[in-house]
This record gives sequence, C-alpha cells and structure tokens, in this order.
Amino acid sequence: MSLVGEGLVGGWRRGHAVVDRLDVGVEPGRVLGVAGPSGCGKSTLVRMLALLHDPWRGVVAVDGTPVPRMRHRAPAALRRRIGVVFQQPRAAADPRLTLEQVLTEPLRARGERDAGVLAARAEELSDRVGLTRDLRGRRPHEVSDGQLQRACLARALATGPDYLLCDEMTAMLDASTTAALVGVIGEEVARGLGVLTVTHDEPLLAAWADEVVRPWSGPR
Repeated sequence: MSLVGEGLVGGWRRGHAVVDRLDVGVEPGRVLGVAGPSGCGKSTLVRMLALLHDPWRGVVAVDGTPVPRMRHRAPAALRRRIGVVFQQPRAAADPRLTLEQVLTEPLRARGERDAGVLAARAEELSDRVGLTRDLRGRRPHEVSDGQLQRACLARALATGPDYLLCDEMTAMLDASTTAALVGVIGEEVARGLGVLTVTHDEPLLAAWADEVVRPWSGPR
C-alpha cells in the first residue's frame, strides 16, 4: 500500500528534464521529506504524484494501480485519494469564493448539494485547522496568507484522502502557523495518512519527516 512513482522523467520544456529517472514512494502513516535546491524539480515531482502533470516516462501507481492518464483524464476515484497543498495559497484558491466555499469545494465537486451537510463539514474542518467562524465568511483577499493556507489544508483533507502532498506548504508562513498546520497533519498521519513534503526548511524536515531523501544531491 503506497503512492509510488517509478522511473519518473519529466519537466515543463521538452529536452530539459528536471525529474530524471526518479523513484519515490509515500507510505501510509509516514512522512517522507524531499529536499533539493530551487528549480531542481520538486514541484514537478509533486504534480506528477498528484496526477496533475504527465510524466514523459515512468509510472505513477496508487496502491498498486498504475494511473494511465493524468489531470481530468485520471480516474476520479484515484484523484480523490490524493490531497495537495501548494506553496502559494493565493494562487491555489479562487478569489471569488469565501473560505468556507474554498474548503468545501471538493465536496461540491463530488456532487454534494445538501447545505446542512456542507455547513457541518465546513465547521468540522475549520475547527481542525483553527479557522474561526468569522474567517470562514471572508474571501482570500480579506485574510492573511496563514489563514488562507489553513483553508487550503482543510480543502486538501475534505474528502479524507489516503495521501497528502505538501509543496513548500510552510514557505510563506510564520513559525506559529507552521507548527499548527504540521500538528494537524501529524494527527492525520497517526490515523494512517501518508505524507510527502518538499521544503527548504531543514530543521522542519528533521523534526517532522520519518525519512528525508535528496534525489538531486548527487551527480545525474
């Protein structure tokens, strides 16, 4: 049982692979840290594992099931098993939505229309990540980066994924917000969530990750 990338090769510009023959596996109940310099392909790796970016070569498999197509063509049942939190919450959240709508977006995408169910789930998720009721009614431009990132984490957890991918999730956060969100994720890991986190924060990796890999540290 794991989210696996085998022999992954890819990038954004043909002829320039930033991910080159990389093997990685995210296991339930563990935190895998991935470190490397800026521009080395960490975000591309996250997007491949999140089924958002087609590898040029290699395979992504969810619990032994290879994913033949990426993005909207990937099987919905597999997409729902993977949550993602990106580095820049303002680029990841629709500015027209309230924070409550942001964090319930995956539920509405699955067809949930019952206002009572959505409200109850929003309150549960907000309590988990530390968003107060007044913040839930605000739009992204009306809250801080940390508050918006709390909503984005809640959104990533909304459908109960098996795996969570964090792409420099704490890069724009202060120490207290970082500690709070890492604590929330830690509670989910204790329940069996598998996590991959990429970050430049070496002390955070040392304190948080069960294992740290540096696939770009040697010759390629």
